[in-house]
Amino acid sequence: MLFLYGNAITALPERLPGGLRHLAVGGNRLTSVPDALWELTGLETLNLAENALTEISPAIGGLGSLRMLDLGHNRLASVPATIGDLPLTDYLYLSDNGLTQVPAALGRLDRLAYLNLTDNRLESLPASLGDMAGLVELRLYNNRLETLPASLARLGRLRELHLRGNRLRDLPPLPPGLIHLDLRDNLLSRVPALPSGLVELDLRNNRLRTLPDELPRGLRKLDLRWNKLEGDPPVLDHLRSSGCTVLR
Repeated sequence: MLFLYGNAITALPERLPGGLRHLAVGGNRLTSVPDALWELTGLETLNLAENALTEISPAIGGLGSLRMLDLGHNRLASVPATIGDLPLTDYLYLSDNGLTQVPAALGRLDRLAYLNLTDNRLESLPASLGDMAGLVELRLYNNRLETLPASLARLGRLRELHLRGNRLRDLPPLPPGLIHLDLRDNLLSRVPALPSGLVELDLRNNRLRTLPDELPRGLRKLDLRWNKLEGDPPVLDHLRSSGCTVLR
């Protein structure tokens, strides 16, 4: 293990210890990394977050033991398609970069549990995200998304979907197993069909005027603050009587 997080390092040596399994060099001043990094095929975790990286070599796809990858808080405008060749299982952080799109090859990460694409400039997502069968949590907030791919409904293990701060006006069918759905700061004018297993629903700061006659019976928290609801829809009485906390 080599842990050098939070220093003032501006460059890594051209030769790195060949037996490394865990490398953390985030929170430094790196603008690039040496090619030798991509030869560390025994790496299981790699943290390059909070640097000033502008690109990642396609050679990253050769890290055949990698479970966790953090590239967040850099200056990346794109990531190589070879990222889809990695055997990632735990998490992939790509947050707070300058990404306008992500490669369709991400769909090959079908064992990945957590994907964070927040605070980028994404205007659309590839349909292949629906192939990421292992996803439990997907964070997409603070992008420029106007629509979501219908393929997300195939994510049968997904439990949390975070969508606040986009430009959504409607939603496609959603995965049936969700327990947390965050839709804050979008442009929704109506509530779409929702998965029956939903436990928490955050609809703050939208443009809702009405609600559907039915909402998931298992809801335990519904946040409707900063909308334009007319009156007190009857569905809210039903939810309150079943123990749901309703915030208006």
